[in-house]
Amino acid sequence: MQVRATAALLLAGVLLAFPSPSFARNIGSDDEIVITGTVRVPHGEHADRVVIGDGRVDIHGHVDGVILAIDAPVHIARGAVVDGKVISIARRVTVDAGATLNKDLIYADEKPRVARGATVDGDVRRAGAGDLWLGGFLVAAIWIAFTLSSLVLGLILIWMTPAGASQAAFRAARDRTGPAIAWGIGLFLGLPLAAVVAVLTLVGIPLGLLMLLALLPIYAIGYVASAFVLGRALLSGRRGSVAAFLVGWGILRAVALAPGIGALAWLAATVFGLGVLTVALWRSRGPEEPPAEPASATLVQAGPA
Repeated sequence: MQVRATAALLLAGVLLAFPSPSFARNIGSDDEIVITGTVRVPHGEHADRVVIGDGRVDIHGHVDGVILAIDAPVHIARGAVVDGKVISIARRVTVDAGATLNKDLIYADEKPRVARGATVDGDVRRAGAGDLWLGGFLVAAIWIAFTLSSLVLGLILIWMTPAGASQAAFRAARDRTGPAIAWGIGLFLGLPLAAVVAVLTLVGIPLGLLMLLALLPIYAIGYVASAFVLGRALLSGRRGSVAAFLVGWGILRAVALAPGIGALAWLAATVFGLGVLTVALWRSRGPEEPPAEPASATLVQAGPA
């Protein structure tokens, strides 16, 4: 369905730009952008604007601006007030009796349920091309921003690392693929879990917050590492590290344009890159393997003079 494809494209763009998850929480009077989770505005509290990728929205208080839900059901409860537009791309909006919407309620897929006794001062209507152009512009802007930032990050890392480090990463990817995938999955899931556990303890709150803030750059480094490995696997060994990175990076950024597949490509590249770097660092701690004897070498025994 076209609407589902649009929602997947929007969500993929958000995920590619902001890989770290947002966790469910109550919010105060700020703009709230949530990738996956739950946005709740309790009774008596305000929020400026709400943008959510995947999860749900539960409004009991006052929202001053727009509510944009890409793939999240929206519930507007009795007594809630929304001054901006409510726009839903893929899921249903439910408006209880006693709720007030001061502008349009716009939907792209599932028709909203508006109870009798609810007040909607604007129109309840299906989204048209004029309503969706902003979403397409947002996705394009996000793609460009992440593309440029990943390019700069990859070139800086190649410039800063020793000459043999990139080749060590490629050898780790080639020779230790299984352990690299295992380490990547463990780090991708384990780091945010450890950060949340630390935040839940009074002593570990500063450490947990630092870990959460570090997730974005850590994941980005894994992504660009996979770009280099992919490019090195496709190019001849005589080509330089920069050329290898540019080839792999170009392929990954092209794949990122595909709805849904782009998010999966980011996930796979990030996981594998994290694992490759971990295995390469671990192997660098051990003694270097002695060079192999040339195959053509023969033992010459000297005879008597």
